Amino acid sequence: MTDLAVLTEQDREFLRRPLHGFLSVAAGPVPAQPRPVWFEATDSGTVELFTTPDAAKVERLRRDPRASIVVAAPVGERERWVAVSGRTTIEPDGAHALAQRLAARYWDLDDPGRAGQLAEILADDGLLRVVIHPEQVRRYTF
Repeated sequence: MTDLAVLTEQDREFLRRPLHGFLSVAAGPVPAQPRPVWFEATDSGTVELFTTPDAAKVERLRRDPRASIVVAAPVGERERWVAVSGRTTIEPDGAHALAQRLAARYWDLDDPGRAGQLAEILADDGLLRVVIHPEQVRRYTF
């Protein structure tokens, strides 16, 4: 593994923030149509998200497991982004715990409406965890 395929501590610190990632999968429409997603950068260096089994990205990733995610700083901050690309695995375990952690990061779960939405997400027994295994990490700070 080269340095280009590793998330640095500065990358992981940036990616721990409640920012949206824009996911693109290889077998999608031309041109690619990124979708905003919640994500988690793990201490082991992967990037993970959860999804339903009937999502188009799952079918596409089963055909071609390559994907990328780009995360950018919001307007008003100095320009910064991190892009991670690599092969994915689709895991049948861990998606519910991931969804719980991410909901707490992105939503105020003291809000009954948000807590109810999380309960609906967690009621889906088929949730899947998509793991991006970095093969290339690019970053920019201005």
